[in-house]
Amino acid sequence: MKTYVPMKQSLIALSVLSALSATSLPAMAQDTQDQQAEEEKEQMEAIVVTGRSVSYANNAASAEMKKQQTSMTSALAMVDNLPGVLVNEGDPFGSDEWSTSISIRGFQLDLESQQIGMTVDGISNGNSNYGGGTKASRYIDTENLRGTEVSQGTADISSRSNEALGGTLNFTTIRPAYEEQFTVSTTIGEHNAQKLYARYDTGEIAKDTYAWFSLSSQQNDDYMDGSVTNTRDHAEGKIISRVGDVDLTGYVSYDDAQEYTYQRVYGLAQYEQNSEWDGLTEDWTGIPYQDQAWREGWVTERENLFGYLKADFMLGEVDVSTNVYYHENEGAGKWIPYYIADVTDDGAGNPNSELDPSTTAYGGSSQGFIYFVNRDGQSLSPEAGCESSIGYPYGGGGAEVDPGCYEQGAMPVSSHRHTHYEKQRYGVNGDFVWDTTIAGMANTLRGGFWYEDYQRDEYRDWHKTIDAAASPRPESNPYWVQYSREFPVETLMYYIEDEIDAGFAKFRLGAKKFDVEVSKEDQFNPDNNLSVSSDSDALLSAGFVAPLPVRGLEVFGGYAENFAAVKDAVLERDDTDVSQVEPETADNIDLGLRYSTPGFNASLTYYDITFENRITFVSNEDVDGIDFLEAAAGGYVNTGGIESDGIEASLDYNLSDNLGVYMSYTKNDSTYTDEAFRGNTVLGSAQDMAVVSFDYTKGDFYAGFSTKYVGERYLDQANTQESDSYVVSDLYIGKTVYDIGGAIDSMELSFTVNNVFDEDYLGTIAPGAGWIGAPRTVALNAKFVF
Repeated sequence: MKTYVPMKQSLIALSVLSALSATSLPAMAQDTQDQQAEEEKEQMEAIVVTGRSVSYANNAASAEMKKQQTSMTSALAMVDNLPGVLVNEGDPFGSDEWSTSISIRGFQLDLESQQIGMTVDGISNGNSNYGGGTKASRYIDTENLRGTEVSQGTADISSRSNEALGGTLNFTTIRPAYEEQFTVSTTIGEHNAQKLYARYDTGEIAKDTYAWFSLSSQQNDDYMDGSVTNTRDHAEGKIISRVGDVDLTGYVSYDDAQEYTYQRVYGLAQYEQNSEWDGLTEDWTGIPYQDQAWREGWVTERENLFGYLKADFMLGEVDVSTNVYYHENEGAGKWIPYYIADVTDDGAGNPNSELDPSTTAYGGSSQGFIYFVNRDGQSLSPEAGCESSIGYPYGGGGAEVDPGCYEQGAMPVSSHRHTHYEKQRYGVNGDFVWDTTIAGMANTLRGGFWYEDYQRDEYRDWHKTIDAAASPRPESNPYWVQYSREFPVETLMYYIEDEIDAGFAKFRLGAKKFDVEVSKEDQFNPDNNLSVSSDSDALLSAGFVAPLPVRGLEVFGGYAENFAAVKDAVLERDDTDVSQVEPETADNIDLGLRYSTPGFNASLTYYDITFENRITFVSNEDVDGIDFLEAAAGGYVNTGGIESDGIEASLDYNLSDNLGVYMSYTKNDSTYTDEAFRGNTVLGSAQDMAVVSFDYTKGDFYAGFSTKYVGERYLDQANTQESDSYVVSDLYIGKTVYDIGGAIDSMELSFTVNNVFDEDYLGTIAPGAGWIGAPRTVALNAKFVF
């Protein structure tokens, strides 16, 4: 991974990584030694990590993988080429979390499931779910991304996540530069894509104190018809300082995003009907049933504020690292239901009070739907025997939603449904490392804890559309606040691990435990309050790393018991018996070979995973279209699990001083153990994936071409619908110019084409549906360093 660090720290990092014998340090060829010295002065040290020498499978995104993406692209896309990993985003720039998914070894992170852990600089991201959750791409500007390490299964025991059933992604931020500099970057691309980014590195502002801060603003239109514009404004900063014998790090990030979501296509038949349209419409028709699919009505707004303060120091012979952090999230998800929910019994023939902009009902439930009214606000019924001509969306609607089935003067009505999310969490982490000897053998004892206090607030209100026939504008005052609830969650994780170097091999043994308390406090009806203790057993972890007679070759193996606590989303449904829901668990085994020499790195891993107590929402009703009320009866239950096994292979080889090749291959077999679907392939998981990437550098010029193959995937647990395999290629070309003169130290131009051949494919898979993959997208970036 390419990292930008002060020169002193970069030399330390190079020494440590060389000692691990698991690091490739590709030389960036320069025209002259003087130019190379100038680059080092500007902290342009390049470090590529293909796999740390540990007892479990792990990979890190390289500098070349970062170049394959634009500076606007989300941080998640950087790891897509790593073995075992599949990242799908419905938007070319990752600006739509609704359609985003990550799959690793059959485990999923998407709308339905959060089975993959995610951390930022080693700190918990606070859950990755769509409704109130936050992925790492909202914390970090891509241009401030230092590295991303993926532990595919048996992750490090200290990982701060209670979602990490199938591995952990740790996103790290860059360190401040050693010398003062100012960086400006601008990106333009298709779909009206624009980004302006600026970062100021202060240099040494006080003794042993360095900092940077950045600002960026970006936007892009949807690629379907260009009718909506996604925006993101981001601010970020970091400071490091040495005070006495203590190393301090402070970090803060603010992100304000408005994203318009794409809609999934329901089944292969809809996709084959038109593989370039998600079914959302550009224009307001004045017919509420059709306007529920109006693209501008599908919007999510999110603000995130996150920061931490970290201290590293020695207590005698013990290395200690500790930090405190705070995160605040707020936002809303918005839709336009094609009706007014009838929540107040106004009596037969009386005007509906829901149409009165001065009244609001709190709590309760909908007794029916109001589609058309007269001028007095009284509900109307369609003419007897009328057949509806409404055929879209979701297969069309009946006479009650068709304006042609009402007498002249009937007025259509509709709602704006807003779900508001707020979250506050704070936490503290502590770790120690004690290096000593036992019987002449080097021994390392590690331990630590993670404590977090978290509260998520959520309420939903419904606003009447002022005049549904004329425009989408809603009333300011809601006619109904459907619910309001708070979810306090308290997490304590603690661990201990010992590693001993016996000379012929290193062995480690550890254990950790989670104590998680999850509650729901209903603000309208205390009878709906729920609480569940989601504690784990002692989770064992063990492994070994042993060098083999071939220089640079080692064998490793690891076992870990992973755990995911019951999520607060499980408590949202009042009809879920949480006493019957158990936390999810997974037993992970890794066994592999890792080879590392200058210019050649390779790894091969076999894995076997048993996932139990999978939590699934089971509905007792079928709902056509979107269940805006979420009124379908059902609840969350444990429904068996998943068994996964397979191999992951990667190779990174310098064919010459200028040309390198990277390849990865994944063979994955993930099947359900549920009685109803036993032996069926897990929906959304590909059995075969392969990547081939060529990367070229000569002097200040660089270029690369990467291709990824993704095999067939099922859209349902019954395995009745199978999407086609697909191949997506990316191209990048760039050049850096130095010694321009004046105040400019360097200028870099880069040109990126994602999905070069404009492949049509289904990206993220959901039960019975999928999102259309992003089309070919071209972008140009110019970066200046002063």
